[in-house]
Amino acid sequence: MAHKGLAINSFCAWDGETLVLNILGQPSAKQDVIGKVKGNQLKVSVTAAPVAGRATDHMVRFLAKEFGVSINDIEVVFGRFNVNKQLRIKAPKNLPAVINKHLSQEVKNA
Repeated sequence: MAHKGLAINSFCAWDGETLVLNILGQPSAKQDVIGKVKGNQLKVSVTAAPVAGRATDHMVRFLAKEFGVSINDIEVVFGRFNVNKQLRIKAPKNLPAVINKHLSQEVKNA
């Protein structure tokens, strides 16, 4: 079931129990890491080279571990062959600190 990109005014937002993330990918990095927020995107660096979508596939595997979900719970909405991506993560069990902090601030401001 393919979704159209969700227009969000931040790097992350909830759509029901699905977390929508706008990502600025950095392939061929020294290590796999969730970085800082850059505007309306979260920087995610991966060690894989950007060849035939392999860096995106590697990023999905890395983020599945970080969020405590299976690979099948992450959908690449757009950007499989681009550094600008949107991902949908179904019912994440863990939230990395940068995301948890942002979402808890958003709740306070609501």
